[in-house]
Amino acid sequence: MARKISVRRYAQAMFDIALEKKELDRWQSDMEKVARLGQDATIAAYLGSPKVHFEDKARLLAERLADIDPLVLNMVYLLLTKGRLDMLADIADGYQRLLDSCRGIEQAEVTTAVPLDDEDKLKLSRHLGDIVGKEVVLELEVDPGIIGGFVARVAGKLLDGSTRGKLAALKKEIS
Repeated sequence: MARKISVRRYAQAMFDIALEKKELDRWQSDMEKVARLGQDATIAAYLGSPKVHFEDKARLLAERLADIDPLVLNMVYLLLTKGRLDMLADIADGYQRLLDSCRGIEQAEVTTAVPLDDEDKLKLSRHLGDIVGKEVVLELEVDPGIIGGFVARVAGKLLDGSTRGKLAALKKEIS
């Protein structure tokens, strides 16, 4: 829980600074670069090693992230000193969600029983958009266990249109 709150605070701080500087898109790109760097296992191991001095780690980061905003790089240094580099991808995701929200776009986590083709994705995105009143971007996952239909989490709502959910509701009603 504390990690979630920290991630949210870092993402919000980064978003507020980017908004103030009117560089939302540049910071989005910078955050993506930082997250990709944090996902490189070799670099993550090097940066996480207590045997490597901070100056050496900072030099590597400065070389790899030379073209990003200095304030974004300072956030990476701060996380490095606190041993929290594993939060980089989550902070980047949080920043993206704030940016999408600012632009009237809502993320939807959708689980379907079978993979969707492009036409079905578009229809589902429009349908969910009509429900929440915003443009919806889908994050899809396939789970054959829901039998049919879909389960979506969007705008803090859970929409269960799955066959499994309907069967469970019917079972409850009958008992």
